[in-house]
Amino acid sequence: MQIGVIGLGRMGGNIARRLMQNGHEAVVYDHDAKAVAALSRDGAIGAAGLDKLIGQLRAPRAVWLMLPAGKITEDVIAELATLLQAGDIVLDGGNTFWKDDIRRAKMLQERGLHHVDVGTSGGIWGLERGYCMMIGGAKEIVDRLDPIFKALAPGLGNVPRTSGRDGRDPRAEQGYIHAGPNGAGHFVKMVHNGIEYGLMQAFAEGFDILKNANSDSLPEATRFNLDLTDIAEVWRRGSVISSWLLDLTASALAADATLAGFEGVVEDSGEGRWTVMAAIEEAVPADVLSAALYARFRSRREHTFAEKILSAMRKGFGAHVEPKLPPTERKAKAS
Repeated sequence: MQIGVIGLGRMGGNIARRLMQNGHEAVVYDHDAKAVAALSRDGAIGAAGLDKLIGQLRAPRAVWLMLPAGKITEDVIAELATLLQAGDIVLDGGNTFWKDDIRRAKMLQERGLHHVDVGTSGGIWGLERGYCMMIGGAKEIVDRLDPIFKALAPGLGNVPRTSGRDGRDPRAEQGYIHAGPNGAGHFVKMVHNGIEYGLMQAFAEGFDILKNANSDSLPEATRFNLDLTDIAEVWRRGSVISSWLLDLTASALAADATLAGFEGVVEDSGEGRWTVMAAIEEAVPADVLSAALYARFRSRREHTFAEKILSAMRKGFGAHVEPKLPPTERKAKAS
């Protein structure tokens, strides 16, 4: 299939590359001409603007946006609505708020256009590992795009099959699902990321407890000088808490057991807040997810080793770089 890709950052560029590796044709655009040139060298058709990208796509067109949630996504979709023709499809693979999907889908539908929201997980490793996708939109449109999703998904790989799934949608065990109508894909991805906050926080606090087992405040007979690097490694092998997040933690500790390259300022990209908001609207208790979000807020005022672990994991799966504190603020925190 042919598809347009707008936004060639950490994930968008690799999405285009994985599609091309699987025989699809990508027409790409980014405000950074160097990013377009890099994808063009890899076999994509580069475009110098949104109108040029649309002009190089065959009808019915499919355009995948991989942009930051908020104004930039809003503006690009509004512009695409004036450029596309009835029957064309806009896919939003960023971390958009699910209620915005519902609103935008209605706006596009009034113009005869289709909207598909794709909650996309895989970070900077998606090119190699594939992307887990949670998709919202009309069934016939999602089905039409299935070759795209199948190419991006990780497939069965070496993950053992779950017993008792006979007769169920086979796409789930390939790494992608049609979650429901517009908004459902990003809703599921939002909760996925809220859970991610909780899992990361649990690992971070656990390693902080291990690190402080040798604290001078403890009776000498009860102190342990523990090797966190080896503990992370042994937990990866046969433990019930083994996971990709633990793999990333083990890699970071193996590179530097003190994590000196991290300050512990942990950002949140929105999904954790939205998950807690959904829990409040549904009157569902979400103690762990709420606490994990608040811990990130606190990290911007004071940091512990736990926050360094969080930062290391975020850098590992998404290449997220800590925001650097102004020198005066950094000095104040150190004093």
